[in-house]
Amino acid sequence: MRAAVLADIHGNADALRAVLADAKAQGAERLIVNGDVVNRGPDSVEALELLLGRPDVTFTLGNHDDLLRLWHTRSDALPPDWFADPFWGATEWSAQALDRAGLLHASAAWPMSTELWEPGVGRVLLAHGTAEHYRESLSEQTPLPRVQALRAHGDGAPYDVLVGSHIHRPAHARLDGTLVLNTGAVGAPANHDPRAQYLLLTATPGGWVPTFRAVPYDQGGVLRRFETSGLLRTGLSAEIFREELRTARSLYTPYWGWTEETGTPGQQTAGQPS
Repeated sequence: MRAAVLADIHGNADALRAVLADAKAQGAERLIVNGDVVNRGPDSVEALELLLGRPDVTFTLGNHDDLLRLWHTRSDALPPDWFADPFWGATEWSAQALDRAGLLHASAAWPMSTELWEPGVGRVLLAHGTAEHYRESLSEQTPLPRVQALRAHGDGAPYDVLVGSHIHRPAHARLDGTLVLNTGAVGAPANHDPRAQYLLLTATPGGWVPTFRAVPYDQGGVLRRFETSGLLRTGLSAEIFREELRTARSLYTPYWGWTEETGTPGQQTAGQPS
């Protein structure tokens, strides 16, 4: 059995199509969409529509999938000052697009984690972050005690493989006998490689074998849609998301961290941080 694990599509339908075609060519029998289908890019509706209804897809919940629902309902789980801050214009735009399409609540039933299991091969636990929270990162830098705790998650036998996403870069490590993997990002990589990236897991008599795929695609279309869709007119956060896609670098997180550390309004400071 071979499964394709893809995540962090972030509203980039062109990158998603490239990965779906590659996964089919690689003989993937299952698709596990490991969170963050939507937000950041201009194609949240199209990306969801490409995946919903496919019989071979299993979803887990990502923080951006949840964020758009929380945003649209003005949930008290989010800081109230965010709703008046123009820096969040791109999030508002994406939430409205999903709501108009009737897809805002498509992710409401997605679980925090899912698993793969094949007799004689071992158990795989998959989550956008970890099975306990979608914002917790999983990589070769995860402390060993945390890996051991996650391996024992749930009531069954310990997991042999842990798979996360969220950090937008691939990772591969064996920590205390546990295979720890990160899928990388389909639509917004942050490892200086602009190709659409995902993970293949193949069940073999010797255990699960990971293969990291990086699929070329033409970025021109999605970059143009930042402008033609109206997303870019929402302000600075959309500009940052476009540059992240173009450069395959993490820009939003360090920028937002800088504004919080300095108390600087995010929307009014374009170009200040290095």
